[in-house]
Order: sequence, then C-alpha cells, then structure tokens
Amino acid sequence: MAKSLFEQLGGTYRKESDYLIPCLTVPAEEEQPIGTWGQRHLDYLKQYRKVTYTNLLTSGRLNTYLADIDRQAQECFERLIEGMKQAQGKRNA
Repeated sequence: MAKSLFEQLGGTYRKESDYLIPCLTVPAEEEQPIGTWGQRHLDYLKQYRKVTYTNLLTSGRLNTYLADIDRQAQECFERLIEGMKQAQGKRNA
C-alpha cells in the first residue's frame, strides 16, 4: 500500500476503533503575559475573525501576536493619557 502525502511528510496515524486518526500537534510557543488589550483582541478574533484566529493558533504564533498587540495598545493608551494631561494642564494655566 502506497504511503499518503501526510505519511511521506513524516506524519503518523493512531488507530481508533476502525478509523486511522492523524496525530496532529500544535507547535510549542513561548508563553508571554497577555494583558487586557490582548485579551480583548483575542475575543474579537474568536468572534469576528475565526480564520485569522485559527491560522495564528495552528501556526503557533497566537500568543506572540497577542502580546505584541497588547504592548502596542498599552503604548498608545499611555500616549493618549499623556496628551490629555498636557492639554488639561494648558487649560488650567
């Protein structure tokens, strides 16, 4: 019996009852803390961008992506707050 393309690429199967189930794993990814902005973006991906979420998850890049989004959003938030402080200071002067 000829090997399937999956087997030729190094994939393996396990037998469950009468079925052969491919042994699939998600690549390991470095755990990074995800803050509020990253969690909100994760919810958004799951609800409105399911294909993007699945692609990031299966490629092992989801956590890194969310950590980067969280960092960018936090920096933007801090710049916004700083601008508001300066604007408020100028009005009170």
